Amino acid sequence: MLVRLWRTSSAAASLISALGRGLPLPLELLASHMAEILIIRHGETVWNREQVFRGRTDIPLSERGRQQAEHVAGALKAAGVEAIYSSPLARATETAAPLAALSGIEVVVDERLIDMSFGRWEGKARSEIEPAEPELYRIWHESPERFRVPGGESLSEVLARAWPAVEDLAQKHASGRAALVTHRVVCKLLLLAALGAGPDAFWRLRLDTASISAIDRTEREWVVTRLNDTHHLRAMPEALRADF
Repeated sequence: MLVRLWRTSSAAASLISALGRGLPLPLELLASHMAEILIIRHGETVWNREQVFRGRTDIPLSERGRQQAEHVAGALKAAGVEAIYSSPLARATETAAPLAALSGIEVVVDERLIDMSFGRWEGKARSEIEPAEPELYRIWHESPERFRVPGGESLSEVLARAWPAVEDLAQKHASGRAALVTHRVVCKLLLLAALGAGPDAFWRLRLDTASISAIDRTEREWVVTRLNDTHHLRAMPEALRADF
């Protein structure tokens, strides 16, 4: 897996900081661009707003989420996206649909992009889980690389199935731009892998609903070029800004 960009975690943190402040990347990292993968987190659902764990439960976008999806499409309509891939869950395919309509292409469903299975936590609110399973909840926030709900997946397992999808996209769309629409956990793990970081750094990235991030495949490595971009949502009132 060729995902090494920075050699140390401190350098990776510096890149995250630079991206968040809109600073340009060194020209030498951009000179040999081969493929760009846009990583789009799905729009808001009622369970996002209520802080309910979603996982494999197939819930649709809320009305606000559908509006967010339209704004994502508007932001990328002139981006030259040549292919759109999506998790099979409705909240992802519904987010992808407006961009597909504007771009005149069909959404390709890829099972490898499905959300992390949260086992028995799915359908339960954070306010219910935290007091009921305090130790497991603590591990989720303090040592996410060790986290697994009985009946669910670990972050490493999610990455092991999702990263090959990115590598496949880079080969299929060399020198082009493809978009994938997926979930918070999958998005974060893909971005961390491109930075050379692992699941233990899960909480060092914040990703809002309907945010746009991007990674470039160069001749040498993967480069993160866009992170949690939500400028297209600024016109929406009462925007939900929560990493949940």
